[in-house]
Amino acid sequence: MKLNVVSANEWEAARQELLVKEKALTRARDAMAAERRRMPWMDVEKNYVFEGPQGKASLRDLFEGRRQLIVYRAFFEPGVHGWPEQACRGCSMVADQVAHLAHLNARDTTLVFVSRAPQADIISLKARMGWEMPWYTVTDSFDADFGVGEWHGTNAFIRDGDRVFRTYFIKSRGDEALGSTWSYLDMTALGRQEAWEESPAGYPQTPPYKWWNWHDSYVPGAAPDQRWVEVSDAGEVAMRKQAS
Repeated sequence: MKLNVVSANEWEAARQELLVKEKALTRARDAMAAERRRMPWMDVEKNYVFEGPQGKASLRDLFEGRRQLIVYRAFFEPGVHGWPEQACRGCSMVADQVAHLAHLNARDTTLVFVSRAPQADIISLKARMGWEMPWYTVTDSFDADFGVGEWHGTNAFIRDGDRVFRTYFIKSRGDEALGSTWSYLDMTALGRQEAWEESPAGYPQTPPYKWWNWHDSYVPGAAPDQRWVEVSDAGEVAMRKQAS
């Protein structure tokens, strides 16, 4: 391999040149997320049934009372290489990269995995691998109906009372970019719910930084630590300057 070694000034000049393209990519990604927030919603009329640790559960139950739901279809079932000790290697890499769920939950969003494996096997696998996300068993045509019957993929849903709507779908290499709190929120109908986002009128939005918290400190109705508010105010100003 031929090395391209340069001085510190030359290296910084090259980085600044690439940074222009990186910022353009970030803005394009934000614009794509804004388009997702304007996608039409598809009414989910069928009553799907899953099996969970507590027994049977409907699609609405998977929301756990929150407004949004993200469902990743993982391949863990008879016929998958490694069964029953292992799930699909790619799906397992996805599971390993899932950020702490408390941050998603704080944005009124639930993430779950679903597979066709029985609950006993799912519980055993989660315990051995250290995975914390809710994981349900598919018992009907949910996977086939939502594009994940023969391949992995991630569906986003939103709830309006008892009605459930499908809002977006990501599959194949698109799943590679998921795992962070931000990437999951960006695929939802409501987005990050931060004031800087270009969202339709009436969508929930709060200032950036202000809702962020330590994952063990999200308490509904509790005021954030004043020191954190001061730090977040300064961080928000710095972020806006860097983005301009």
